Amino acid sequence: MIQPLSLAFVLFFLVNLEANEFRVAAGDLKAFEAVSEKLKPGDTLVLQNGTWKDSHLKIKAKGKRENPITFRAETPGKVILKGDSRIALAGQHLLVDGLWFQNPTGTESIEFRRGSRDLAHHCRFTNCAVTSDAKAGSSKKSSRFVSVYGSNNRIDHCYFAGKTTEGPTLVVWLAADENVAHHIDHNHFGPRQRLGRNGGETIRIGDSKTSMLSAACIVEQNLFEKCDGEAECISNKSCKNIYRRNHFIAVSGTLTLRHGNNCRVEENTFLGNEAKGSGGVRVIGEGHLVTGNRFENLTGDDERSALCFMLGVPDSPANAYFQVKRATITNNTFLNCEHNILIGMKGDSKATLPPIETRITGNRIQTNKGKAFEILCETKGIAMEENATGKEQPRDIPDRFPLDSTGPSWRK
Repeated sequence: MIQPLSLAFVLFFLVNLEANEFRVAAGDLKAFEAVSEKLKPGDTLVLQNGTWKDSHLKIKAKGKRENPITFRAETPGKVILKGDSRIALAGQHLLVDGLWFQNPTGTESIEFRRGSRDLAHHCRFTNCAVTSDAKAGSSKKSSRFVSVYGSNNRIDHCYFAGKTTEGPTLVVWLAADENVAHHIDHNHFGPRQRLGRNGGETIRIGDSKTSMLSAACIVEQNLFEKCDGEAECISNKSCKNIYRRNHFIAVSGTLTLRHGNNCRVEENTFLGNEAKGSGGVRVIGEGHLVTGNRFENLTGDDERSALCFMLGVPDSPANAYFQVKRATITNNTFLNCEHNILIGMKGDSKATLPPIETRITGNRIQTNKGKAFEILCETKGIAMEENATGKEQPRDIPDRFPLDSTGPSWRK
């Protein structure tokens, strides 16, 4: 006996029956614009294999959660965008999949907006790559590979490498709205050579002007490999962000909680491979939690120590150093690091305020290369309890957390 179809199945079938697939030849910007204007929820625009040169692909459309509008490569990795090519994305529930930006020369390769008022919400940039083999100093232009605006956007399973110009590889911009809640996951951030000045971050979330806003972004399961642009591989400049289960391999820099409060740094692996200047986490501000992380074979000192507390500036302006307050550092493991926990690093001549209302508890610290603690300030405001230290490797240490596959599947 044939069972009657469910109403949900019928509705799903009817909705998807109306979906269309359009194909655009490489470099045909007029066709792309014409098709983009008529896309409806569930539609797909396929970019045929080939190369786009200095092409600005502007998208403004509105998909639905259950039926996004998709812009994808005919074959992932075979649609190449070169020179000053970029995608400007605005609207809702849009998906960009499988593109490769090579040697970009523009200000951005992917921008989650079309103008200051047309932002992207609930959009996704996935399975793509932005790479450069340009020589350092060949361009003085400040640029970003990815600029994220709007809210609830996702950047995942992408590969970013080779940036030599000033500016973060990926930056999240904040405005008056709080809890933009972007998700940055399962990406491979490959080598970035030393810039030699500020502005070489791999990820920056917010800036000093918006640092007290709650961004609530999640950065997880990413691989950071030889991202040496500057001392701040990740520069946190907003509140309530979560950094978890990322792997930092031979990175000459740190995950820096530069501005903003109440962030979580949990279950990350910082594996220095004895690379020069390889560091862990730098703590500034209030209410941060650093827990369950593994710091191993790190060589960095001072602000690039495995864990560094900065001194605060009295009545600090937004762009200086706020006092560390109510930080919790617990259940972390330090193995074979030259500098483990440094308390009281001075990054500003006016900085005098030590951490207060802070707990450092339950950590395991191997001291065969460096002291467990390097204390450069008053510690009355810090409770240090039940930390296991010694030259032998701690017993029963947690394994390194597994890292799911990262980057585009077509690069495997």
